[in-house]
Amino acid sequence: MIDTQTLREEQLLKAAEVIRHDDFDFDQPAYIAGADVGFEQEGAVTRAAIAILRYPSLELVEHQIARVATTMPYIPGFLSFREYPALLAAWQQLQQKPDLLFVDGHGISHPRRLGVASHFGLLVNVPTIGVAKKRLCGKFEPLGSNIGDKEPLIDKGEQIGWVWRSKLRCNPLFISTGHRVGMDTALAWVARCMKGYRLPETTRWADAVASNRTAFQQSQLSLQQPDLL
Repeated sequence: MIDTQTLREEQLLKAAEVIRHDDFDFDQPAYIAGADVGFEQEGAVTRAAIAILRYPSLELVEHQIARVATTMPYIPGFLSFREYPALLAAWQQLQQKPDLLFVDGHGISHPRRLGVASHFGLLVNVPTIGVAKKRLCGKFEPLGSNIGDKEPLIDKGEQIGWVWRSKLRCNPLFISTGHRVGMDTALAWVARCMKGYRLPETTRWADAVASNRTAFQQSQLSLQQPDLL
């Protein structure tokens, strides 16, 4: 039996530790990363993928995948406790740690202000941004249809993120502070990492690595080709 009251109290304590302003160790990051979490074997295994990209070229330079036994069932509002063990395992395998991390999920745009991007950002103490595909909480005004249109995501009178149109005729993204990144800065960094798709390159590559998509397969094949020049 999961003690959700204890987990709720832990969330509130950790949320108070989240740094919501820019707290960087760099003028410009050398490496940025995307992290993606999924589940296999009907949820029995948690899979985390982290893709490291060189900045500003956004080329993939390292990737790691970790699979660990799932230790917690899905409980709405407590997903980060289910996901972070695999993220930590993948993080520990990295040879090149990133300066800035994008997590596929929410940061402070969470009912208790501790989504997976904030939770994991605290654990590894790296500037972290939440890039979510769906709203978890909060309200926002109708969003314009143009690329770059944005509206603040508001919950209980507080801005907890941005709702941002990243591509025409696509659902918006929900961008939020994870840890050590201010709200406006988080959106600015996501915008810098776009290449015409709905998702930033960090998140696209993490998903490609996790799912072994064609783009990832081709990138690995090109690395294996001999230099004929």
